[in-house]
Amino acid sequence: MSFLKHIVDDITTQVAVSKFVTSAFYSGLDLLQLANMTEVFTYTACRQLSQMFFAIIFFHISEYLLAIMFHGRSNVRLSSLLISKNYLLAMLISLMEYAIEIVFFPSLKEYWWISNLGLGMVVVGEVMRKLAIITAGRSFTHLIKIHHEEHHQLITHGVYRFCRHPSYCGFFIWSVGTQIMLCNPIATIGFGVVVWRFFSQRIPYEEYFLRQFFGSEYEEYARHVPSGIPFVR
Repeated sequence: MSFLKHIVDDITTQVAVSKFVTSAFYSGLDLLQLANMTEVFTYTACRQLSQMFFAIIFFHISEYLLAIMFHGRSNVRLSSLLISKNYLLAMLISLMEYAIEIVFFPSLKEYWWISNLGLGMVVVGEVMRKLAIITAGRSFTHLIKIHHEEHHQLITHGVYRFCRHPSYCGFFIWSVGTQIMLCNPIATIGFGVVVWRFFSQRIPYEEYFLRQFFGSEYEEYARHVPSGIPFVR
């Protein structure tokens, strides 16, 4: 009996040791995975989100300051910041997508060539839009003019030589670029479709009044210079 008890105790000890080693091994894997995930959160999320917030803040503050510069403080409202309920909702949805994907699909955010491409688009779009505003000066307004004012001129030089609506083109590139920068596949498509649809409706409406203001001069200009938004003539 003592011999059998010794064998049983020996087997029990080996099983316990085996369980301990296995548990330690998997615990080590869990800690390694946790460390990797922490590294993703501390570097990837920090870099991409900080770029996103900086891009948004710079875009809207510069829009507001340029509006004051050309039109005077008394003629500028907070609407010049271009922040609407739909805009805030779109940005909130994009951040929700980012949060979900970095938790459940962290490797999706590690395609840095895609993220850097988006960052480049943000810079290009920002520069194009601000050049459009500065070039147009007082002729640029955030709201469509339905009455011709004395200072409102047809601008065809600078960036306006390459497209009729460089500010819209710049915003289109900027907005889609923010989502590519975050490696947000769903929001990238969503932003592209929504912003394109908005400008595809806004451009014909705005150009109706431009043709009223400038007549054949604008007709000639529009024949030779594209709108700046894909598939919108």
